[in-house]
Amino acid sequence: MKVVFAGPSLAGARRIQESDVEFRAPAIQGDVVRAVEEGAAVIGLIDGQFETVAPVWHKELLYALTAGVTVLGASSMGALRAAECQDFGMRGIGQIFYDYASGRRIDDADVALLHGPAELGYAPITVPLVNVDATLEKAVDEGLVDEDEAGQLHQSARRIFYKDRTWKGIGSVAGMPWPRLRELVEGCWTDQKLADALALVDAINQGSERPSDPPPAWSFNTTPLWRELYDKSAKSSRCK
Repeated sequence: MKVVFAGPSLAGARRIQESDVEFRAPAIQGDVVRAVEEGAAVIGLIDGQFETVAPVWHKELLYALTAGVTVLGASSMGALRAAECQDFGMRGIGQIFYDYASGRRIDDADVALLHGPAELGYAPITVPLVNVDATLEKAVDEGLVDEDEAGQLHQSARRIFYKDRTWKGIGSVAGMPWPRLRELVEGCWTDQKLADALALVDAINQGSERPSDPPPAWSFNTTPLWRELYDKSAKSSRCK
């Protein structure tokens, strides 16, 4: 069984190639454990919830790895956790992962956005900074803005809370007329989160995800807190 946790990062996908991948809602703490208990051989983490619920715990990813599960991450929460857990065997995919892994990005909020509920397909409402930057890079390459203007737009976007960040808002803070910024966005829009999420799905669909390395040299410590989470997740899985 192959499980992928995804939501707003894949909301822009017109079509997902049919496969034996089981898509689940953005992950919260305990979801990875349940997937392992249910027999997942490959787990792809793209989106995760965080603000009002406990996010995916690093330790449950390590648990999956010690159980021999191939664990991949990309795009959003998955890119963050992959950068943090790559030394333990988790595999990161895509530009956003590489930016975090290399230290080019350090702020978790760069991937955050406000989105709609599951009933509306997790449709994005605001713009994540990673997509702002990817769009600006393309605009510079095509000569629509120079480096200084792009830098000003980037800083303006960073100043806006992720739940409020829109292109109009960015233009207002930067002092760029909306007609010009709209032309830039329409011509150079780059959804880096979607691109990375699709790359992860393609890797799984094509069977090109490399198996996890042999069991790690480190030992998994079953702390009291872990046992509490594990027991709750295992019971939830058995009740389904």
